[in-house]
Amino acid sequence: MSPAAERRRHRGVARVIFIAGLCLATLVFAGLGVWQLQRLSWKLDLIARVEQRLAAPPVAAPGPAQWDGITVAADEYRRVALQGRYLEAPETLTMAVTERGPGFWVLVPFRADAGFTILVNRGFVPEGQRAVAERRKVAGGEAKVVGLLRLTEPDGGFLRANDATAGRWYSRDVAAIAQTRGLGQIAPYFVDADAATEPGPLPQGGMTQVGFRNTHLVYALTWFCLALMSVGAAGYLIRGMPEEPPEA
Repeated sequence: MSPAAERRRHRGVARVIFIAGLCLATLVFAGLGVWQLQRLSWKLDLIARVEQRLAAPPVAAPGPAQWDGITVAADEYRRVALQGRYLEAPETLTMAVTERGPGFWVLVPFRADAGFTILVNRGFVPEGQRAVAERRKVAGGEAKVVGLLRLTEPDGGFLRANDATAGRWYSRDVAAIAQTRGLGQIAPYFVDADAATEPGPLPQGGMTQVGFRNTHLVYALTWFCLALMSVGAAGYLIRGMPEEPPEA
């Protein structure tokens, strides 16, 4: 085989390999686009469900018999009501970032008349006003709490692990807080008190962050565009690129 023929053969093999790689890339890009469309459908359904829950009247907070069946999909952001009293136990401040800037959520144990204990997030206090004297005390005796059911947040947050020993809480980890405070058995969720329950000024209730970032359609279009580009490049190579003229 002449050197020129050998070069043409190598170019042909390289072209076949490149075409195969483009075909594989097309399948991957298309698969990612379909996955993003599925995520979009899930996100839109989640937003619709949450909006429906936020507008619904409050229901009784789930008791121990229902705890095993509580899920994010079925129960997160459901409006619930509690009747009972706040326990005389230390507050737990967990890090928060809101439209009012950085600060803390104020978590207090609550004993429901139904016979179980639950953590209630009374609301937000700014970073420079974390002292107990800065905020309104909980009412003694019977109290009613209305708010949003939120699932426990284990393992910390803000890229930091909770440090119970040092009293540094970066997420609302119900089980860890209950163990640290000696609360015994507790609901696997907490309740974000609404603005009617905790009108402020400190703590300020009703500041639950309910927005959902939804960029799935943009990502899907990006992946599909990349798939089309890969198809176009593969088609161009399959039709044949200009050959070098044969050597004299």
